[in-house]
Amino acid sequence: MRYMAGNFSCQEIAQLITDYLDGALNLVERVRFQIHLGLCFACRNYLRQMKYTIATLRQLPTEPVPQHVKEELLERFRAWKQRHPQSPVKSEIE
Repeated sequence: MRYMAGNFSCQEIAQLITDYLDGALNLVERVRFQIHLGLCFACRNYLRQMKYTIATLRQLPTEPVPQHVKEELLERFRAWKQRHPQSPVKSEIE
C-alpha cells in the first residue's frame, strides 16, 4: 500500500485504524483519515475487514478454552511443525 491521500499514506492509515475505531483521533487526524478512506479503496476494504473481525471476535464465547482442547491444538501444531520445519506458519493446522 503506497497511496497518499489526506496527507496520510496507506501504511499510516493501517497504523491508525485502531485509534480511529476507538475514537481516539483528534478532529484534524479524523478528517485526514476520512479523506484518505474516501479516495482509497484498499484502505476502505481494510477498515471493513477490521470491523468484521471485531464483530466476529465479539461473538466468541467468554468462557476460556478447555485445557484438553489447548493441549490437542498444541500437539497438532507441534506435529505439523515437525513435518514442515522450513515452512512458514499457515492459517490452518491439520
